[in-house]
Amino acid sequence: MSAPLYQLKAEFFKNLGHPVRIRVLELLSEREHAVSEMLTHVDAEPAYLSQQLAVLRRANLVVTRKEGSTVYYSLTSPHVAELLQVARTILTGVLTGQAELLADLRAATPERKPPGRAPS
Repeated sequence: MSAPLYQLKAEFFKNLGHPVRIRVLELLSEREHAVSEMLTHVDAEPAYLSQQLAVLRRANLVVTRKEGSTVYYSLTSPHVAELLQVARTILTGVLTGQAELLADLRAATPERKPPGRAPS
């Protein structure tokens, strides 16, 4: 029996659940990149970036092609870039809501004066 769809979705999102992987996918949303190009945009050591790229390959989110000794990565589907854009839209709404809540809290809280020294 195959895994339920919700389990597969959870596994899918688990594969996305790392800042380096998200940054790589954002870069690849723009265009194909060589590993050496990604290193200048990702805060990671080469071996660590390689590990994260392997996770994305196993999840079938990226594919590679080799040209000489250079390995290029690209997205397997433009839907990955769309998903990242939707996530950005959702986060923008969430953060906007939080900023509005913070502004409301600040407006509703009376300003406190720092404790002073008692008169002698």
